[in-house]
Amino acid sequence: MDLKEQQIPLWRQLQATASVLMDIRAGISGTAAIAGVSAELKPGVQSLVFHVLRSLGRAEALRQLLASRAPRSPADALLCTALALAWRDIDAPYEVFTLVNQAVEAAKRNPATQAQASFINACLRRFLRERDSLVAHTDQNPVALWNHPKWWIERVQKDWPNDWQAILHANNSHAPMTLRVNAKKTNVQSYLQALRDVGFDGVQAGESGVTLAQAKPVQVLPGFLSGVVSVQDSAAQLAAPLLLKGLNSNASLRVLDACAAPGGKTAHLLEVADCQVTALDVDADRCVRIHETLGRLGLAAKVLVADAAKPAAWWDGQVFDAILLDAPCSASGIVRRHPDVRWLRRESDIAQLAVIQTQLLKALWSVLKPGGRLLYCTCSVFRAEGENQVQAFLASNKAATLLPSPGHLLPTNGLNSKTVPDNLIGDHDGFYYALLEKNPA
Repeated sequence: MDLKEQQIPLWRQLQATASVLMDIRAGISGTAAIAGVSAELKPGVQSLVFHVLRSLGRAEALRQLLASRAPRSPADALLCTALALAWRDIDAPYEVFTLVNQAVEAAKRNPATQAQASFINACLRRFLRERDSLVAHTDQNPVALWNHPKWWIERVQKDWPNDWQAILHANNSHAPMTLRVNAKKTNVQSYLQALRDVGFDGVQAGESGVTLAQAKPVQVLPGFLSGVVSVQDSAAQLAAPLLLKGLNSNASLRVLDACAAPGGKTAHLLEVADCQVTALDVDADRCVRIHETLGRLGLAAKVLVADAAKPAAWWDGQVFDAILLDAPCSASGIVRRHPDVRWLRRESDIAQLAVIQTQLLKALWSVLKPGGRLLYCTCSVFRAEGENQVQAFLASNKAATLLPSPGHLLPTNGLNSKTVPDNLIGDHDGFYYALLEKNPA
């Protein structure tokens, strides 16, 4: 924490953190909610919000013991914020008594919680007196123990009976900062030396990746502004090489990146091969981000605002040699980077997303040339969005062949598909990859 953050009263940060939590509970993404925080508070608040979301199940269970009936939303958000930050000494961001005192101060200074400041104070003082017994009581609650919704825990248990605990543990950890080195501008070893020259440490992760020993603002990374590197998880960096490897490199490949925003995989395709890339996204604002990504890297693609599931509205009739389908999904594999996801998702979302994935696979297969390849991927650990989806597609489509693929990559070391050993890509998020070839007619 820098000196400027230390000078900001903690009660102000707690107020802003509770406000973000209220937004997330109302269905707003953490990214959007944090974007609304004032610039001076944002760095500290983002750190506190992530901490709260990783302990929210525990905090809500503790609040239920302290007050069987939830107080009004602003007071409940502040109370749960304080409990999430203070329930365990070992990783509390501040001394626990300080957190409690400043939470009460935050309640007193906010008109929305002022009337319940005494209630919040009473709950938190009782928590201090009885913390060990209260925490022990909540250990019996799986939502408190694992800090995931009950349905999420049960689904992971069913999908991964041998690995579910490690997956949930990984989701509550901090993700590393991994960079993708632009092969058109430098190589991994040269970039590692550039990092050392400015006093930063990193290790190679995969063919083009570098994982930093400590996260840094992108503006201070050597060459970031000039497109030498991009931020991208090492599992996500598998997409472009998987799709393009083995295709005729002598031809100018026509490649489609469906559901392309914010453009990281689009850019990687252009970095590793000379190809003509069409990038689609249904959201116009997100297409702006694709242009921004490509602009920083000095790359060019045909970017269209379009629904990939409806080719009649955007396809020019020329089949593609390769298609990357990074399908909309639950994002259950990137929870450690986006800890709000688990609290935003509903169990019913998975079936709805699976329908969309099925529609996209069917529609995009029709614009792939015979002998071409489609890479289906999701940042999910749920089998319904990965293995089950692809097996159903293969069962109903005899023109498709599944080529050697990583399959499910789990977000924790030691649990990944044997086709992509950990030591090749390092610490990474959860992903699913299936490479499909369209049999010649």
